[in-house]
Amino acid sequence: MPVPVPRQRAIPAVECGQAPAASPDSGPSKEQAPPGTHPAENPTTRRENPTEKREKPTDTSPDTSTGTESRTGTGTDGRTGTDAGTGRTHTDRTQSAAPTNLTVLLIEDDPAGSPIVPDLLDQAGKPIRVRTARNLTEAGRLLTDDVHCILLDLALSTPAHGTGEAEDHDELAVLRHVLELAPRHAVLALTSSSDAERGAEAVAVGAQDYLFRDELDGRLLSRAIRYAVERKRSDSAERRLAEGRLRAQENRRLERGLLPTPLLAGSPLRFAARYRPGRSRALLGGDFYDVVRTPDGTVHAMIGDVCGHGPDEAALGVELRIAWRALTLAGLCGDELLGTLQQVLEHERSDDEIFATLCAVDISPDGRRAGLCLAGHPSPLLSRPGEPARLLPYDNNGPALGLLPGARWPRMQVELGAEWSLMLYTDGLIEGHVGEGRERLGQDGMVEMVRRQLAEGLAGEELLRATVNEVRELNGGELADDVAVVLLDRTA
Repeated sequence: MPVPVPRQRAIPAVECGQAPAASPDSGPSKEQAPPGTHPAENPTTRRENPTEKREKPTDTSPDTSTGTESRTGTGTDGRTGTDAGTGRTHTDRTQSAAPTNLTVLLIEDDPAGSPIVPDLLDQAGKPIRVRTARNLTEAGRLLTDDVHCILLDLALSTPAHGTGEAEDHDELAVLRHVLELAPRHAVLALTSSSDAERGAEAVAVGAQDYLFRDELDGRLLSRAIRYAVERKRSDSAERRLAEGRLRAQENRRLERGLLPTPLLAGSPLRFAARYRPGRSRALLGGDFYDVVRTPDGTVHAMIGDVCGHGPDEAALGVELRIAWRALTLAGLCGDELLGTLQQVLEHERSDDEIFATLCAVDISPDGRRAGLCLAGHPSPLLSRPGEPARLLPYDNNGPALGLLPGARWPRMQVELGAEWSLMLYTDGLIEGHVGEGRERLGQDGMVEMVRRQLAEGLAGEELLRATVNEVRELNGGELADDVAVVLLDRTA
């Protein structure tokens, strides 16, 4: 059942005179009478006029269940009576109402006049409970959680609180108010057989269906109510699904926009990257990377990994990447840059135990040398023509960012040569399993894999694609951790 807007107080149906009560000592109740019983003998479909004259109370006692209302009894069994000041009939709360599957709220001008709603039965043959309201104010009070469908007489007077002349001439103003009052409920519009066009307009505005009030019978109306409720549920589910798709598309566009765009204009270096988040149906994880070229011709590349791979870690990774780019373009590098980046992490992380590893290289304008700083991160892989691919030295590897206050990160000088390929990666690439055992690929296994692929003539995007795919195959499926790989090439 669609969930309605919460009300301050749910009015039990027995207090509205719309649901019967059964006495434990008085035999079968009248609401169980077969269809066709006179309405006066079947209180299930009884609709009351809140203003009709009530029997004068004969006995008054405090009502502890409400605190502000008192009840008057009409007999010695205390089963029925009226609430003082409201004129509403009620049933003693110690009695139980006959169970019904559906509850309908009928909104019409004169519920005490000639009934337009016949006796109703649900699919199980149980009576459908009907509540009545003369206007939208009463409808709002009776629109409780157990109401499934609203029957609205389109002949109902336009609300007195109309907002303007345009609304006064709107024949469907009442329907628009009801749809605004109960956006999650099914609505059936009732109109005359001579005004089918108005009924069709009601469906176009938002009603689930329309019926001719002068052609109603119990079977037709019961079926229309059930269909309207199911259509509303289906429409609501379809709308939620569409909203979910839109949110997913927006999230993908947002995450894709947070991935870096390398700034390498004017550089002879070639760039390639591969990124796979460990989170299901995500585009961004805790791994991050970036490449920029500063005005002096130096190319700076970085790759990092925030511990964990949830949305919080992904957000922190984006913050660190943006901070690294800003600091790099501002002229910082090496130990000074990493020290400042650690301060950013310490201020932005949600927990003191969160840390990040990072590898940063700065390649000279001539492309033959590079400076390397490692903060608890695996060392890059360097390959050159005629030589086997090898890992760069990591003897001076400093601690991960966020672990040690005041830490230092030495900068190592590396000779690259005239032609080379430099691969930066996160530990998600080397921590996948090999086969069904507990053995992991590791750095040695990755080096052997890349050497073989280079010997097969793979390079650039093809090399990265083949590397990541083979790691997944060896793992027997998707990797649990985020994977990021960056490849920089220089040709003679």
